[in-house]
Amino acid sequence: MRKGVKAVWIAALAGSAFLPGLACAQVSDPKPGQGAPASLPSSEPVQTAPQDETIVPDAEFEAALPKLSDDINAPLEPMQDFGNKPPVTQPATPGAVTSQIESFPPPAAEDPAFAEPLTPLAQFKVEPVKIEGVDEEKIASIRYSTVVEGLDKIGLEDRFRDLSALEDGDGKAANATMVAARAREDEKLALRLMQSLGYYDGTAVSTVEQNPKNSGNLRATITATPGNLYRLGEVKIVSDPTVPAGLLDKELNLNPGDPIQAERVQGAEANVSLRLPQQGYPFIKLGERDILLDEETQRGDYTLPVELGPRSVFGAIVTEGRRPVFEVDHIELLRRYKPGQIYDARKVDDLREALIATSLFSTVAVEPIRTGRSGPDGTEVVDLRVTQNRGRPRTLAGEIGYSTGQGFRAEGSWTHRNLFPPEGALIASAVLGTQEQGVSGTFRRSNAGQRDRTFQIQAGVNHSDYAAFESYTGTLAVRWSRDSTPIWQKRWTYFYGAELVGSNEDQYNFNKGARDRGTWLIAALPSFVGYDTSDNLLNPTRGFRIKANVSPETSVRGAARPYARLMLEGTAYYPVSSSIVIAGRARVGSIPGIARNDLPPSRRYYAGGGGSVRGFGYQELGPRSPDGRPVGGRSLNEFALEARYRFGNFGIVPFVDAGQVYEGLYPTGQNMRFGAGIGGRLYTNFGPLRVDVATPIARKPGESKIALYISIGQAF
Repeated sequence: MRKGVKAVWIAALAGSAFLPGLACAQVSDPKPGQGAPASLPSSEPVQTAPQDETIVPDAEFEAALPKLSDDINAPLEPMQDFGNKPPVTQPATPGAVTSQIESFPPPAAEDPAFAEPLTPLAQFKVEPVKIEGVDEEKIASIRYSTVVEGLDKIGLEDRFRDLSALEDGDGKAANATMVAARAREDEKLALRLMQSLGYYDGTAVSTVEQNPKNSGNLRATITATPGNLYRLGEVKIVSDPTVPAGLLDKELNLNPGDPIQAERVQGAEANVSLRLPQQGYPFIKLGERDILLDEETQRGDYTLPVELGPRSVFGAIVTEGRRPVFEVDHIELLRRYKPGQIYDARKVDDLREALIATSLFSTVAVEPIRTGRSGPDGTEVVDLRVTQNRGRPRTLAGEIGYSTGQGFRAEGSWTHRNLFPPEGALIASAVLGTQEQGVSGTFRRSNAGQRDRTFQIQAGVNHSDYAAFESYTGTLAVRWSRDSTPIWQKRWTYFYGAELVGSNEDQYNFNKGARDRGTWLIAALPSFVGYDTSDNLLNPTRGFRIKANVSPETSVRGAARPYARLMLEGTAYYPVSSSIVIAGRARVGSIPGIARNDLPPSRRYYAGGGGSVRGFGYQELGPRSPDGRPVGGRSLNEFALEARYRFGNFGIVPFVDAGQVYEGLYPTGQNMRFGAGIGGRLYTNFGPLRVDVATPIARKPGESKIALYISIGQAF
C-alpha cells in the first residue's frame, strides 16, 4: 500500500511538466547539423533554441519562488503581503524565452451579507411551490391489489399479510416504483418466513403488472415456492454432565426428525435458560447454536455449547445500596428457602417480589454471587446480593364515589409506610360523605414476625346518618391478617382480632311505638377466611372466590346479650370469549342468638345499594318500621349476574341483581326483589372505573325509579 501511494505521488509530479511560471520551449529553425526533435516529423524543418537558453535553470526558478519560512509550524504569510510583491522577471537573452511569475490580484471586498447571522431554523419558512391548475388536496396516486400464492400451503399467508409492506400500504402508492420496492421487500419477508419454518430451499418472486391492462391499476403478486422441509438430524449438546444426568436433554427437548422451526428452537433454548437455574445452576450460559444443513438429505445437525457453571446451594444474604431500607435479618424473614437448599431461581424471584410489595424501594435487585465455598455433594455455596435503594415512604391516597341512595362519599388517607422500621406504618384517614363522616388512625406492621402477616391497631370515631339509623360510634380494634394486594394477590387470606365499640344509635322502639336512642357497648372477635383462584384482584376474568365471616359478639345495654354474625359469599368468573366474561355472586348471612330488636341497629343486616342489590337505595330492602324506615334483619340472601363485555379500554355490563332481608334467623328466599340495569366501564392501569344505572323490577311506591352508582373496581 505504501509503495502504491508513492508511485501515485511520483506520477503526479511527472505530470507537472508545465507548471505555472515555467515557459514551454519555443519552436525555431534548427542549427546546422541538428535534426528535428524526435516528436516532430523530420520532413518539416523546425528551429529550436539551445537547451541552456530555453530551460530556466533550477537556481533561477528557486529564486523566483516566494520565500517561505523554514519553520513548518510558522503561520502562513498574509495574502495581502504575498500579492503585493513585484513580479520576478528573467533578463532577456537573444533567442531565449522570457519567463515571469505574476502575483495574484488582491481579493475583492467581502459582501457584508456574509457576516450577518443565519436565520434561526424555527423561523425559516419555505413556501411550497404552487402549480396552477393542480388541486393540492388531491395528490396523484395509483391503486394496487396484492396477491399471495404458495404460502397458504404451509400456513403462513395470514402471518405474511400481517407483516407485509404491500398490505401496510393499504393498496395505495405514489407511483409504480414504490409498489415494486414494496414487492421486493415482501420477497425477502416471504423467504424469512419460510426459513423460520424450516423451508430453507424456498424461493419467492414478485411481479407487478397492470390489472386490467392499460387501466393504471396494478396487481402485485408474491409467488412463493417452499420446497422441501428441513428436519433435525443429530442433536448434540456440548457441556459438562449435569446432576441429575440428562437434565439438559430433558429441558431442551429437541429430537431428530423435528422440523427446524425457529420458534421451536429458540423456545427450547429459552426453556433451558429458564429451567436450569430452577434446578441448581444459576450461572448457566448458552453459547451460539450451530446448525449444519445438508441439501441432499434435507437434514440439519444441531450443536449447542453450554457452560453450566457450578451446581449451587443457597448461602447467606448480603446487602448493598446507597440508601438501604432493611437489615439482613428482616430480609431473611421474607425468604421462602433455607440455607443449604439447592438453588432455585423461583425462590429468588419470590423474594424480589416480596421486597417490591413493601413499596419502600425506588430500586431493588436480587442476584446470586459466587463465593467459592464448597457445599454438600460437590455443590458451591451461592450468596444472594440484595441491592436496595430507598424510595419515598409517604403516600397520599383518595377515593370518591356516588350512589343515589348513599350520596357522595369521599375517603382520603396519609400514610408513612416505614415510620417505625421495619415496615411500621402510621395511617391517618378521613371519610366525608353525605351520610357518613369520620376520622381514624392506624398503626400497621407488615410482615410482623413472619412473612405476609400483618398486625394493626386502629382507633376511630364515626358519624353515620342512614335511612335505617343514625349513630355516633367510637371503635378500638386490633387485628392480625394475611391480605391480598394488587401487587401481591394471594390464594388464601384471613384475619382475626378483637373489637371494642361504643355506639349511640337511634331505632324504632316497637314497645313504645316511637323512635328512641340508646347506647351500646359491643365486644367482638371478628374473623375471616377467603380462598381466591381469580386472575385479578380488581378486574377478574376467570376463577372463583369463597369468603366466610364469623364474628362472636356481645352487646351490652342494661344486660349482656351474646350472639354471632355469620356470612358466606361466593363469586365466580367464566370467560365466554376473549371479550365477554360472565360473572355471578351469591351471599347468605345469619345472626343467631339474639332477637332483632335487641341488636344494635348498626350490627343488623341490610340489603340494597351499589355493593348489594342495585336498583334500590342503600339499606332500602327488608322489613320497615311503622314510620316507613328500614329496620334491618337477622338474615339475608343476595344474588347477582353480570355479562361483562369489553372492547379496548371500555366496557358495557348488563346485570340483574336479587336479594331480601328477613327478620327471622334463616333466609327463606321468599319475597325476593329484583333490580336490573346496565353499566359502563373505563379500564385504567389501577382498575376499572364503574358507572352503573339500575331500576327496581316491580317497583313499589316510595322506591327509587333510577339508581346511579359510581366507584372504582367491579361490583364483585
